[in-house]
Amino acid sequence: MMITYHELREISPEKARELVRKVLSKQGGDVSKTARILNISRPTVRRARDGVLQDKSRRPHHCPLKTASHFEEVIVGEAKRTGFRYRRLTGYLQRKLSLKFSEDTVKAILRRNSVKKKTRKTANARRRPLYDYEALMPFQEMQLDTKHILDKDALPAEVYAHIQNYHLPLFEWNIIDVATRIRFTAYSHELSSVFATMFLTIILLWLRAHNVRGPIRIRLDNGTEFCGGSQRKLKQFNAYLHRFDASLHPIPPGAKHLQAIVENSHRADDECFLIIHAERCQSTAQFLMKAQQWQDTWNCYRPSYGIAMHGLTPQEKLNISHSGIHEHVLQFPVLLMEYVLKLLGTFTSSLKLLKTGKYVPTMCHRGEFMHRLLLIFKEITTLRIYRRMSRRSERPCAWGKTGKTCPPLPRLAPST
Repeated sequence: MMITYHELREISPEKARELVRKVLSKQGGDVSKTARILNISRPTVRRARDGVLQDKSRRPHHCPLKTASHFEEVIVGEAKRTGFRYRRLTGYLQRKLSLKFSEDTVKAILRRNSVKKKTRKTANARRRPLYDYEALMPFQEMQLDTKHILDKDALPAEVYAHIQNYHLPLFEWNIIDVATRIRFTAYSHELSSVFATMFLTIILLWLRAHNVRGPIRIRLDNGTEFCGGSQRKLKQFNAYLHRFDASLHPIPPGAKHLQAIVENSHRADDECFLIIHAERCQSTAQFLMKAQQWQDTWNCYRPSYGIAMHGLTPQEKLNISHSGIHEHVLQFPVLLMEYVLKLLGTFTSSLKLLKTGKYVPTMCHRGEFMHRLLLIFKEITTLRIYRRMSRRSERPCAWGKTGKTCPPLPRLAPST
């Protein structure tokens, strides 16, 4: 079977033009006869006779809509420095440098300059997501972890020295929702299973009071402040959390990739909060105020480019979920666990009314008890702790903005 010119052209343009030259030489240079034999046009024959064997560039000589070269250098430089891909890089350029480009433009520039995507090889060369993100409802799956701020690895040495000299909190308690990336934070000067129990209780009370009704699965590591790999402690924790319709699910030892979402948030804490603002805080009160502003920025203004987030903020993701959960859930106060312990005690003994069964939103006496306990908690922590510690008449109104004052915090109605 004889291969045609057009089939050979798809395989190798050089070989196709060599074929035209051979046929042309056999026909004594007759262009028209050569074109009829190969079933091509006469300009194609002349192109093979007079031109080079390789294809010419199809790049236009003039492109008035092309991105300016200095902007292209900025995009390529930021892509190599940050490691971001086109979608995340587009939002980064707009927020940090006020440069607005479409995602397609940034993608084309990265491809044209051969900026490769950083990938990690898997056994079957496929992505293996931790969850079915598209099917998750808000606060159905959560990840819990603690961060040792003085880990001697992520921050500059002067930041570590400042935190130690001014006796700022050393440990950060984080729990993050997988579906929306909403995050709640607390701090402490030491790790303790008492603080772990209190933190979980406060979070679950807060969620149940804001119409989170389904079961809650919490993934965590094997830290000593939680279960420490002990099945007995895990059973005790789950027996206690059963009344809130919540459960703990520790990861296997060494499988930190199963905690990837909350671990990535720790990196954002280092880069966007601690490196910049820790040295500006000379007291625990100032540190907690900055931490509150950072948490509000994370939950309401900072877009996320994780799986199924599509560049939305946690607040926007919560709104489009149509879950019936009020936006007020984002206004969780950043706490210092030592102050909560001093003012409220462990307060877990007050939950004796819930020992008869797990959390059911429609049972009036339990819902009323939770509501009363939540009002007391908000009254003491939000008003007394912040006002007594800060002793300031003005509070920053937005992340990174000063000189503006916020209205005073509203006083809650006394519980009856």
